[in-house]
Amino acid sequence: QVQLMESGGGSVQAGGSLNLTCAASGYFYTAGCMAWFRQAPGKEREGVAAIYAAFRPDDIRTYYSDFVKGRFTISQGDAKMTAHLQMNSLLPEDTAMYYCAVDRLACLRTGGWDDHVKYNSWGQGTQVTVSS
Repeated sequence: QVQLMESGGGSVQAGGSLNLTCAASGYFYTAGCMAWFRQAPGKEREGVAAIYAAFRPDDIRTYYSDFVKGRFTISQGDAKMTAHLQMNSLLPEDTAMYYCAVDRLACLRTGGWDDHVKYNSWGQGTQVTVSS
């Protein structure tokens, strides 16, 4: 059973930065999709960014929602199935619970990487709060 551990959330002022980390354990395959979603109170869960983590650098792919392009960067960690989300220039509207999700093929399937129903494994979430 895949277990996900998220870390790095916290409270910052607008314009600040945070770095979230997601580490998967119990994952059988050598490659797969790791995604960050977020959900604010009263709002739908939305995709933030995803990475197809792979052994060969040429196979790595990244995906971003329009509202984070140029501000957030997702990258593959050194350990297998570890991903980092560097969040810069944070805005109050970035305030939400951030969830890590993993699936072998979700980000590669037709219909987009940001459909949360495609992901089988989820973390407990880490809170990000940005004050103005």
